[in-house]
Amino acid sequence: MSAHIRHDRPSRGGLLGWLVTLVALIAIAVSIFNLERGRAGLDISGMSVGTTPATLYRKPGEAGPLVVIAHGFAGSRQLMQAYSLTLARAGYTVLAFDFEGHGRNPVPMSGDVTSIDGTTALLVAETRRVIAAGRALTPEISGLALLGHSMATDILVRAAIAERDAGTPVDAVVAISMFSQAVTADRPVRLLAISGEWETRLRAVALADLRKVQPDAAEGETATAGNVQRRAVVAPGVEHVGVLFSETALRETRNWLDGAFNRTSSGRIVLPGVWILLLMAGIVGLFKPLTMLLPQTAGPPREISPRLFWAAVLVPAVTVPLVAVVSYVPFLPVLVADYLVIHLALYGLAQLALLHVWKAKALAVSLPAVFLLAIWGIAVFGLAMDRYAASFMPNGERLAIIAALAVGTVPFMIADSFVTRAGHGLWWHRIAARAAVLVSLGAAAALDPERLMFLFLILPVLVLFYLVQGLMGRWVAQRSGALSAGLGLGLCLAWALGVSFPLFSPG
Repeated sequence: MSAHIRHDRPSRGGLLGWLVTLVALIAIAVSIFNLERGRAGLDISGMSVGTTPATLYRKPGEAGPLVVIAHGFAGSRQLMQAYSLTLARAGYTVLAFDFEGHGRNPVPMSGDVTSIDGTTALLVAETRRVIAAGRALTPEISGLALLGHSMATDILVRAAIAERDAGTPVDAVVAISMFSQAVTADRPVRLLAISGEWETRLRAVALADLRKVQPDAAEGETATAGNVQRRAVVAPGVEHVGVLFSETALRETRNWLDGAFNRTSSGRIVLPGVWILLLMAGIVGLFKPLTMLLPQTAGPPREISPRLFWAAVLVPAVTVPLVAVVSYVPFLPVLVADYLVIHLALYGLAQLALLHVWKAKALAVSLPAVFLLAIWGIAVFGLAMDRYAASFMPNGERLAIIAALAVGTVPFMIADSFVTRAGHGLWWHRIAARAAVLVSLGAAAALDPERLMFLFLILPVLVLFYLVQGLMGRWVAQRSGALSAGLGLGLCLAWALGVSFPLFSPG
């Protein structure tokens, strides 16, 4: 009697899982290596100017001119790192800071956001305090330049004018995605305006400011009149955020400052954009095999008729803005965050009611699945983004706001998980459901633009969330059910929104 020994071959799914894990780990390693290479050899130190958090970038042995760098609305120091690192590697001394209400700054923005004498004046004063601190910190350095993006361009132009009037002139200004009514034919004296190719309106503004110096000047030209120099350039193939990672924009910036200070720089241009995207992809890809370690607790997803699906998608999208805008009373110290709590909670509860979720057979919660999704989406993904791309780790003032946001985001994401059938729904169903959310928020902003115009800025955050955490939530839902995925995603979304929008106090 012969014995037959069976040798089990690795399953195709198991081999694929190992391959995904290997590729994800390689992507993470390669991206981190290249991102750290941009920081290597620099002294990077945190500091505070009063209550304003700042970061000082210097190359050992170099004492180049001081460049103060400011971010745009809902941005942070981290978002400006391509410029900070490129200029520091070129020998400049760089001081980047978080505006009030942004990043790690514990002091809310305040004043009237529509008035030059309100919020703008307070931010100009904060910028000038940072400038003064930078000068005191580096007394051996001569020369000062200001660089900012979007909202910061108006603040920096006004700060440069104020410094000149005070007898402490700024040597050069770099305004990225610029809009400022303070620009005149002779102020600032030396101004470079950079716009993304797809920023049509801002390109027109930059060109108009260029032609205040030379009426027939064109994009890509430098206009000169007496001691005034102005240049408007276009970064190809990018928009309002992509311009911050454009090689053209970075090179034009360095060349402009070199010309202002009669220097020649040869350091490497730091281009972190592609590596940030690769790092995000690697972190998301590595999550897939981890979900296979979760127990398979999800049963077959509940069928949803086309009629019920469209009702769950369209009814909240149309009715919630009408109800939420009327009932909205601000109660959180963050711009439109309190409205989001109301809107998302009503949206999610309406969808859950329409779907009769309580009749679903599988309403059990897998705590390991919830914890895995929340930890991976907040801690792992968040720590990586906080170091390389954008502020993601909150200060104490934001923790209570995140908790309040969860009141809206948790039912909203639970409903989203059920509408998309626990990750088993048709791809165009997922797109339709989430597009309806974006349209609904846009409609709310259109109904009350005076109070809710900042909702338009949340739309890119939601799109990114759906692409990244939403994909991870789909994998969790397929193994552990819609309720588990919705809970985890709701916590992740509350965190993402809570760290993104500026703290604001109208007083």
